[in-house]
Amino acid sequence: MKAIRIHRPGDRLIFEDAPEPHAATGDVIVRVHAAGIVPDELDWPGTWTDRAGHDRAPAIPAHEVAGVVSDIRYGTTGLAVGDRVFGLTDWHRDGAAAHYVAVEARNLAPIPDTLTDTQAAALPISGLTAWQGLFTHGRLQPGQHVIIHGAAGATGSLAVQLARHAGARVTATGRAAAADLATRHGAHTFLDLERRPLHDAEPADLVFDTIGGDLLARSAAQIKPGGTLVSITAPPPVTPEAGRALFFIVEPDRAQLTELAQLATAGHLRPHIGAVHPLADAQRAFEAKREGTPGKIVLEI
Repeated sequence: MKAIRIHRPGDRLIFEDAPEPHAATGDVIVRVHAAGIVPDELDWPGTWTDRAGHDRAPAIPAHEVAGVVSDIRYGTTGLAVGDRVFGLTDWHRDGAAAHYVAVEARNLAPIPDTLTDTQAAALPISGLTAWQGLFTHGRLQPGQHVIIHGAAGATGSLAVQLARHAGARVTATGRAAAADLATRHGAHTFLDLERRPLHDAEPADLVFDTIGGDLLARSAAQIKPGGTLVSITAPPPVTPEAGRALFFIVEPDRAQLTELAQLATAGHLRPHIGAVHPLADAQRAFEAKREGTPGKIVLEI
């Protein structure tokens, strides 16, 4: 098969021949149609080592996949050959920037007929991160006020839509260029942080941070008593005096993927796709994301 591989940290991505993946118990083989990338994934430890710490280079990136099940191994339930599926590949195994990928079946969900493969590939990491940040860890309830940092990003834009659909009052933050997108996705208020300080925002029941740095540190002061600060960038350096502050890494979840797909089908959720590149152009796709292309970057196979 053809795949995108990187042989050493700092090397360029190469479009080349690669062995077809081996499927373990509980895995399926997916014929990849589209794959989503994360700009810093080439720096993740799991890109270069397996779970035992052994070197596994050359590595295939892209851990968001959409495609068709082409083979099933023993121990697999809920899927059949020919099913259209999307989901997450394991961080310590090869990703989906290839013609085929082996994935644990439990990390995949069916793609509704109303979604394209490209749309489906843009949902897993960003969608699950938004869902888990808002509801699993943030415990967001209807009528509560949530501040979402980075509202124009792949994760932030989905978080705005999910929070609005859940009946929360949404304040989105970012640069001025993000205002229109955030408003179209359902934000009640947009705060341009280049012109206005964060403390201009009304205190919130939940602050969901996708930016980090100084903004994360300043966010603790915007939490209501008993509220929550959730970050996907780093452990919050300051804990609210009366509340919760936590950092998390997204986890695969078939039920949540299914819910995200249903919301997208119903028109309540639309992934922000910044650019689409052919598989062979993966090097340029990663460069474009690092250069600031907003939204999710998807490779089409």
